[in-house]
Amino acid sequence: MTTSQELHERIAGRNLPKRFLRNVAEHGDVEVLRWKDAAGEWHGWTLQEVADLTARLTAALADLGIGHGDRVVLMLRNRQEFHPLDIAVLFRGATPVSIYNSSAPEQIEYLVNDCGAKMAIVEDADFLERFLKVRESLPSIQHIAVLEDSEAIGDDILRYDDLAAFEPADLAAEAETATLDDLATIIYTSGTTGPPKGVMLTHGTVAWTLESVGQSMRDQTDIEDFAGKRHVSYLPMAHIMERLLGHYYMVDFATQIACCPETSQVAAYCGEVHPNVFIGVPRVWEKLYAGVNAALAADPEKKAQFDDAIAAALPIVEKMTRGTATQEEIDTWNVLDQVAFSTVRGLIGLDESEICITGAAPIPDEILSWFRAIGVPLTEGYGMSETTAVLTWANDPKPGYVGRPATGVEVKIASDGEVLARGGNMFVGYLGQPEKTAETIDDEGWVHTGDIGELDEDNYLKIVDRKKELIITAGGKNISPANLEAELKMIPLVGQACAVGEKRPFVAALVVLDPDAAAAWATAHGLSGDEATLPALAENPEVIAEIEAGLQDVMASFNNAESVKKVKVLGEEWLPDSDLLTPTSKLKRRGIMNRFADEIEELYAG
Repeated sequence: MTTSQELHERIAGRNLPKRFLRNVAEHGDVEVLRWKDAAGEWHGWTLQEVADLTARLTAALADLGIGHGDRVVLMLRNRQEFHPLDIAVLFRGATPVSIYNSSAPEQIEYLVNDCGAKMAIVEDADFLERFLKVRESLPSIQHIAVLEDSEAIGDDILRYDDLAAFEPADLAAEAETATLDDLATIIYTSGTTGPPKGVMLTHGTVAWTLESVGQSMRDQTDIEDFAGKRHVSYLPMAHIMERLLGHYYMVDFATQIACCPETSQVAAYCGEVHPNVFIGVPRVWEKLYAGVNAALAADPEKKAQFDDAIAAALPIVEKMTRGTATQEEIDTWNVLDQVAFSTVRGLIGLDESEICITGAAPIPDEILSWFRAIGVPLTEGYGMSETTAVLTWANDPKPGYVGRPATGVEVKIASDGEVLARGGNMFVGYLGQPEKTAETIDDEGWVHTGDIGELDEDNYLKIVDRKKELIITAGGKNISPANLEAELKMIPLVGQACAVGEKRPFVAALVVLDPDAAAAWATAHGLSGDEATLPALAENPEVIAEIEAGLQDVMASFNNAESVKKVKVLGEEWLPDSDLLTPTSKLKRRGIMNRFADEIEELYAG
């Protein structure tokens, strides 16, 4: 087994620019970036073309005085230019800091000033306008550049095309600028429990993680070479998981990145790209699952046949995962695959997937098992920005668990149940917040995750809940809201759920109608127009009755004290990157409690 020390030895002396240049030498002719133009036509760059552009952008940054220790803010959608820009900043020994595209002016002001950015690079006039609204409050910013030129952009703003036209720098010489201890990026936390904190990740941290994850995946799959393996990049680059798989993998392994600029387009992109590696937060997998089942529901007989096939496949896949399936059982699954599953995989674009990962929040066991039953190799991983996205992962998952520690990573459970982790992938601290850093990293180097968990006899980790999110009822019962919420979302009409009950006599929940499932329900019941809107359906007695019936089913496995007793159905869709959800659809509980205070009181009235 590869140790942490061995991984440290592998990365010795090679920062991210040096790893990139090695990759270019080995895989320069591999097409690593693909994107669509306004007409919907695909284009691509090879790794060598990315390197050539990086050299020109590096020279431009040098001309602007961007150098060792500086910070450069990037505010771009998932598009091809992000990658050479990020790499060019690294070649200068500076630190790229990606921020969420939805950031309001006041958020931009906070983030830019917190990291002390010297330069900002934004996508278009809309993004630029938000920067300019607070320009006078950004004393560290010396340059602002914009990718998409327009007449509305003033002469004091730099144009990307001009930067890309510089004579290329000597990348081999530039690669000597940064050390492994220099910052490779700063990832800002989502701010669910307070102002965002800047998670500092060094070149050494990222390089160690790449070695660790690469080794874990090679050990657990048939993949030996990741060059050319396709990935759809749709999560924001400010999110550590996308930054790792949708950028650093390309930098180090020459994976092929298909740039999907809008999250809403991910299903369509998967249908065209057929990714080999695909990551999704639980909401993405829930939507795919709901979409397939909604389509099948139009033909009840076909739906029943498919459900029977799933039921037959589930125990076989479990045995296949463990290597205990008989040839007869394998043959049975192959028949099911030919008559049912392969078609569904093709329709959702995951027919060529080799690694599929869900993370960032709990996913119902039923959905994880359903995807594996149809031949999608979905597994649940666990990590956080502070651990460079990865702590645990396993290609042979156990339902209810988030895998085993990644190669070189140590995980243990503290006396109070908190998950602690240690390894070369741990962050070096929160930017400018030594007190918060000391609260998270102890004297022995263990990172305190803030999650409550358990390790089983095979070293699989189960996450029970966030330490700070446990509900304590009026009776003193400690209850995990995340587990309840995951089960509530198994009710077909429910898209989001938030359990409540702090200092209350019982646990209740706010549930939000899933727009797609609600639309299908309305059509099936002959409703249209105003009667088929989400607000109207949320008040429809039949909808409420169906959800309440589903509530009884999904709560059956919980004891009486822990189960959700009442729900309030909401007809307002909760959107990512709002005051209710983070960009990856995690609940912002404080925002939800404030917005729906009256509805919560209604649950406990009378």
